[in-house]
Amino acid sequence: MVRQADVQQLLDRQAIADVLQRYSRTLDWLDDAGQAGCFWLDAPIDYGFFTGSAADFIPVVMAIERASQRRWHFLSAPSIAFHAPNRASVECYGFATGIRCQQDGTWSGGLYGGRYLDEFARRDGEWRIAARRYIMDWKLPLENQPGNDPDPALPLPVLQIIASGHPDYRVM
Repeated sequence: MVRQADVQQLLDRQAIADVLQRYSRTLDWLDDAGQAGCFWLDAPIDYGFFTGSAADFIPVVMAIERASQRRWHFLSAPSIAFHAPNRASVECYGFATGIRCQQDGTWSGGLYGGRYLDEFARRDGEWRIAARRYIMDWKLPLENQPGNDPDPALPLPVLQIIASGHPDYRVM
């Protein structure tokens, strides 16, 4: 027999995973409002270079993302431990990259690996990040990256997102 509490926990797990996926997408597409919707604005945030509230963090992180002509965030499936019906500890691993055109015309950036140590809270039926600590585990330079023009040897399109409101972005 299926218990209602088990079904609710599955729904809650998916809601939390959706917030983490939205976090990555809204950074990559430069969606400020979408990024703000991932956090409770009073959430304490610690990235090392920034310690403060989510309300103060969001403009800082979005400015960092806007400094790259291309960015990409990927998060692992989260580990989730519920402590109460409205509270959960969540941990996931992540890769992030930022590529920008250098003064000499070459394209380069970095690839970063780390982990997100989050506390989630459900308020008025909605799950969001209620506290976050980010730990960077490693970093690799990415030199000689493709520019904006497709490589004739492998003519794949290159997506450049330099401002909010890109025509390919879909709010989900």
